[in-house]
Amino acid sequence: MTARTDSDGGPQATAEQRRADGEAATEVIPLAAPVLGPEEEEAVIEVLRSGQLSLGPRVPAFEHAFAAWLGADHACAVSSGTAGLHLGLRAVGVAEGDEVVTSPFSFVASANAVLFERARPVFADIDARTLNLDPVAAAAAVTGRTSALLPVHIFGYPADLPAFERMGLPIVEDACEALGAVHGDGVRVGARGHPAAFGFYANKQLTTGEGGMVAVGDAALKERIDSERNQGRAPDMGWLDHDRLGFNYRLTDIACAVGLVQLRRLDAMLADRARVAGWYREALAGIEGLGLPCEDAGGERRGWFVFVVQVPPGRDRDEAIHALRARGVQCKPYLPAIHLMSLYRERFGHREGEFPVCEDVAARSVALPFFPAMTEGQVQRVATALAEAVGQGP
Repeated sequence: MTARTDSDGGPQATAEQRRADGEAATEVIPLAAPVLGPEEEEAVIEVLRSGQLSLGPRVPAFEHAFAAWLGADHACAVSSGTAGLHLGLRAVGVAEGDEVVTSPFSFVASANAVLFERARPVFADIDARTLNLDPVAAAAAVTGRTSALLPVHIFGYPADLPAFERMGLPIVEDACEALGAVHGDGVRVGARGHPAAFGFYANKQLTTGEGGMVAVGDAALKERIDSERNQGRAPDMGWLDHDRLGFNYRLTDIACAVGLVQLRRLDAMLADRARVAGWYREALAGIEGLGLPCEDAGGERRGWFVFVVQVPPGRDRDEAIHALRARGVQCKPYLPAIHLMSLYRERFGHREGEFPVCEDVAARSVALPFFPAMTEGQVQRVATALAEAVGQGP
């Protein structure tokens, strides 16, 4: 699909020039925009005409293609990344009364999935550079009730899996934001053999609208997840034999057909995202005190999902967001600290000050517009608006 062109005068245009162009001045730059084209439409129509909308051939085809691209042994298509996290936790044996050590700086689904099994999410602070779960803090949070670790590859940057693996506990990876990320040893995130959940929401690197995938390294785990996503039906799909508790976490053939097309263009979309991120780094470099996503280091490579910055210390993040939106730039606070959400405060007694790195980052974070077809001119317009929003404009 051809990227949209911009008419704002290019990356070097002045603010006056941009305002003089009425169309560009009123254009709203969206927060995200999926790359979809006639190939996806044709794939959906083919499924609709087949009459087999669920439990058809596109599901295993998508699973096999995804596992091959990732370098994983097996993959299980599910209805969402959240469903994948839930089934992954069940697969490693998390049960009522257990504790799972995880990050407080994540989308709430990573912690909620622990609650689904009546276990307790135990938070530990994050690393100030990567914003991922700090292995040292996580190790300190482990108790005799800890049954698993749930690291989050936040904003697509690989978590320190070797450090977590040395702890000797089962691991479930929240890779929902990290498709395309690579560990320092060259292994793609999600291909280390632990259950690893990916999400395919509309703003992700690959989208099926809704949907997800669990990558696993063990055939028995795949069999279990495949059964539990489909109401616990027996492996031979006998309709009346449900030999375990299950859920309706299936992904449709319609979604898988879209996923197969998206997978074919995934490398190109990842490259486009990386290019947009590079433009952002250059455009935002002059804003004093602005926190940018960490650079890749030690052979690690980010799978670009969103471009999140932290406003300079002392600046009001919410005022900056209001100012950006007034300038036609969609943005949002991203992400709030999970332990300070009402549910977690009330149920577990969490309070401010427990995880200072997470709380500081969460209070200053803003997600900027970011999508593969974004133009350099749009990036420059966002950068100019952000500089003005934090009091550093011309």
